[in-house]
Amino acid sequence: MPAQISSPLPPLLKVRGLRTVFPTPDGDARAVDQLDLEIERGEIVGIVGESGSGKTVTALSILGLLQNAGGSVSGDIVFDGIDLSTLSDQAWARIRGARIGLIFQDPKS
Repeated sequence: MPAQISSPLPPLLKVRGLRTVFPTPDGDARAVDQLDLEIERGEIVGIVGESGSGKTVTALSILGLLQNAGGSVSGDIVFDGIDLSTLSDQAWARIRGARIGLIFQDPKS
C-alpha cells in the first residue's frame, strides 16, 4: 500500500455534496448528484467519462456558471480557502481565468 503524503496545507479545491439540478417538464433532472472531490496543490486532475455523464456540468457548477442557465447548484465548494458560493459577480470576475479555469477537450469549439 502506498504511503500517504500529508500536506500541511488544505486542499486547493474541496467539493462536498455537489448537486446540480435542472428543472424539466417531467420533474427535476439531477445532472450531478452528491459529488465529493478534493484536489491537492500541485495536483493535475482530468475528468473522464461517457458523453452526458456530467463532466462539463460538474466543472461549470464549480465555476459558478450554471445559475443563469437555469441550473440549481448546491453543496460546499471551497477553492484556496474561499467559499465560492459566497462570491459576488465582481469577485468571480477577479478569480475566474486568473486563479481557476476550465480547459475543454476541444478548446477551439
